[in-house]
This record gives sequence, C-alpha cells and structure tokens, in this order.
Amino acid sequence: MKEEKEKNKMRTIKIEKVVLSVGGTGDYLAKGHKLLEIITKRKPSKRISRKRIPTFGVRPGLETGTVVTIRENPGEVLKRLLAAVENVLSKRQMSENNFSFGIKEYIEIPGMEYNREIGIIGLDVTVAFKRTGRRVSLRKVKRGKIPRRQVITKEEIIKFMENNFQTRFRK
Repeated sequence: MKEEKEKNKMRTIKIEKVVLSVGGTGDYLAKGHKLLEIITKRKPSKRISRKRIPTFGVRPGLETGTVVTIRENPGEVLKRLLAAVENVLSKRQMSENNFSFGIKEYIEIPGMEYNREIGIIGLDVTVAFKRTGRRVSLRKVKRGKIPRRQVITKEEIIKFMENNFQTRFRK
C-alpha cells in the first residue's frame, strides 16, 4: 500500500512558486523594491494598504510593500536563499502547503554584494508547494473540489526539503 502511494504521479510534490517580499513605507520601500529587482532580475509589484493603522502611520492607498513571485525554476533561487540561512529552518516555519522564512540582511545571500544606495535590508521568503491536479480547483471552467488528502502536510514538506535541498530542521 505504501509503495503504491510513492509511485503514484498524482502524489508527487512540486514547488509551485517562491515569493520574495519587503514591507515598509517611503524611502525604505523604494530601497526594498530596488533590492528585489537586483536579486531576481524581475520587476517587483508594489502593494497598497487598504486599512488605516495610525500607530504605524499607515492609511488607505499608501504603498506598504513590494513583492516578486518566481514560478520558472524556483528551485535555483530557493537554493541561493536557503544558503543565506545556512540551510537550517525551524519546524515552526512550516504550514500546510507552504513555509516561510526571513533573511535579516541581503548580503548573506551568496553572490550578493553590499550596495550603498540600498543599505542593509532584510526580506521575507515564502515557498508554496502543490501536487499534480491542483488546477482542477483553480480553473474557471468545470471547477472541481480537491480532497483533503491532496493537502501537503508539514511532515511531507520537511521530508521533501531534506531530500531535495539537504535542509536541516531545528525545533
């Protein structure tokens, strides 16, 4: 029974996307935008606030973050980003179908040099996983429901990361 699950193509886990993000306002946001452009060589998208949070000086319509999504060859970018945290993640960072981690300083990423215009900025990385057949629940025509067993558990993500990226986990 267990051997059949391992051979089934519909059970294979794939990386759907890697999302890099930097939050902030004003000058800090502009530096973060430039940083994401340098790291990924793609144009990041700015995020606009919808709520008012007076303690942080946030109002509706204010740009509060910048995001870039990598769907083609996410594994290559993920290897570089994991090297910045020395391939060590916490089990608390895991969730169903994804995990996230932060990089405190971009100069920790291999191949990145200090840029005086940017200064020292950190970024957040989110990695989303999927199984074959996920499109059934996302498409517009003849949309279907996906069973609970299609969800990728924390344990499966940990096993996938250990096997494919030699990642170590701490509690």
